[in-house]
Amino acid sequence: MTGAAGFVGSHLVDHLVAEADEVLTTNRATGGPDLLDYEGLRKLLADLRPDVVFNLAGQADVAQSWQEPLETIRTNGEGTFNILAAARSAGVERVVTVISSDIYGVRRFNDLPITEEAPFQPISPYAASKAVADIVANQAHLGFGQDVVRARSFGHFGPGQGENAVCSALAARVARSEHAGAETIRVGNLNARRDFTDVRDVVRAYRLLATRGRAGCAYNVCSGTSVTIGTVLDILLAHAERPLRVISDPGLYRPVDLHELRGDASQLEADTGWSPYFTLESSLIELLNDWRCRVRCTQFRLESDDSVKYR
Repeated sequence: MTGAAGFVGSHLVDHLVAEADEVLTTNRATGGPDLLDYEGLRKLLADLRPDVVFNLAGQADVAQSWQEPLETIRTNGEGTFNILAAARSAGVERVVTVISSDIYGVRRFNDLPITEEAPFQPISPYAASKAVADIVANQAHLGFGQDVVRARSFGHFGPGQGENAVCSALAARVARSEHAGAETIRVGNLNARRDFTDVRDVVRAYRLLATRGRAGCAYNVCSGTSVTIGTVLDILLAHAERPLRVISDPGLYRPVDLHELRGDASQLEADTGWSPYFTLESSLIELLNDWRCRVRCTQFRLESDDSVKYR
């Protein structure tokens, strides 16, 4: 698995281990080859000889992609090409490569829910980079006969997620406001509608695609329903330890935002039997509690550092 130390990667590792799979991981942060290092990837896979490669590595921050568009497109587009070529060279049986629903872009209400046949309309550089990755993966199957499955994931969240995703960012702000005794929370666009799935349901889908997905196919990984960001915030605020007043912050708005993303997961369900286990509210409560623990732990480390410094 590439990107094993990341948010989704760490959950996938846990799920694979729980399923008694032998898991071999690589991550740039722990000394593994970069996605742009084809020779390093080729040598690694030739040495490990895995049955399946899960490609989760890449640049996943939409906001960062506006600041670093070329680097994002290279990492996600060229990087996907390199991992696929390295897998072919090593005789890997199947590659499950993770794409993103952002490739679908703006849709009219009549176009929803989005199926896998929908054309690409990427808005952000990140979305464009994932569209390139999807095309590269499809070409590997059509042109080289490679067994590749594309997982087009919609919004997902869960314990351990960073603040570059909206559910986690809101949960973090609520937890910090609680801890600081603040009375307000700053937010961006609350009207956008998104299709959210718990990360643990998402990684179950990835493993099922490795074992039951059809070669060459793309699969939407999503709940099939959408909610406003305001609804997510309302759930979090309903479980906050103190009342918090909402303040709109223009700095938290994206340069371009999609009004609604809602997917159709019927192909995934038909081919693998997958369906989500977790409810939105239960997952958000767990995420909020996870952030409370992280905020307290961060404060404890800071206080401990100060006590050592001034001892």
